[in-house]
Amino acid sequence: MTQEMSFWGHLEALRRMLFRIAMVLVFLMVVVFLNKSLVFDSLVFAPRTSDFILYKWLCALGQWLNMPAICEQDFALNIININVSGQFLTHLSMSFWIGFVLAFPYIIWEIWRFIAPALYEKEQRAVKRAFFFSSFLFFIGVVVGYLLLFPIVVRFFGEYQVSEIVPNTIDLGSYTNMFVVLILTMGIFFELPMLIYILSHIGIVNRRFLRKYRRHAIVLMFILSALVTPTDLLSLFIVAIPLCLLYELSIFICKKESSPQITRINTND
Repeated sequence: MTQEMSFWGHLEALRRMLFRIAMVLVFLMVVVFLNKSLVFDSLVFAPRTSDFILYKWLCALGQWLNMPAICEQDFALNIININVSGQFLTHLSMSFWIGFVLAFPYIIWEIWRFIAPALYEKEQRAVKRAFFFSSFLFFIGVVVGYLLLFPIVVRFFGEYQVSEIVPNTIDLGSYTNMFVVLILTMGIFFELPMLIYILSHIGIVNRRFLRKYRRHAIVLMFILSALVTPTDLLSLFIVAIPLCLLYELSIFICKKESSPQITRINTND
């Protein structure tokens, strides 16, 4: 560990870190804001029609399995805006969240710089590796949310009708809110293995602990999935099942025993 800082020294370091992160976020937000057509027409609104890549994959799968029901060639959502400032505010909010996704590796790097001096040398090596892979896992989660979770959920709700006399016309805010929540949720949830990896190397959890509380963890993951997804079983299982698989991966990469740091504390007791 490096030389200890005072409370005000830590507070000043935290202030500088947050300021640098804010500057990067603002810059990326402006870049995204200036590319409105690319962001919305080619990215955000792409899953609203049957031309989206996942729907083409489903059509190919349906032909291969001789199940044409899973392929719908004319799928399209009608999106409207009902608020005077709705489109401008949506443009601002989506620019921020997409900027946040792009800035995530830099945010992780800044957090690492802030906490590294408080760790022992062995802990620093383990946590540094985890922080390096955390951005990779976050982007995998975002891609899974964008290519798989969000299209399936939005298509399910877009096609579901209580009666044929009630057509679906989706509000812009409802569409974009679901887009942000589902995609960011998957990105954050995919950080679970790295979080477990860090906790195991600083002696908080081990493989035996994770196996012992596997059932409790699965129940908790289903509860979290229910909180962040719409009120339907389809989206619940789409989120919960990958989380359970990530938990199993966390068990695999977790250390079998407690770290020397915890062993030393127990010895002193």
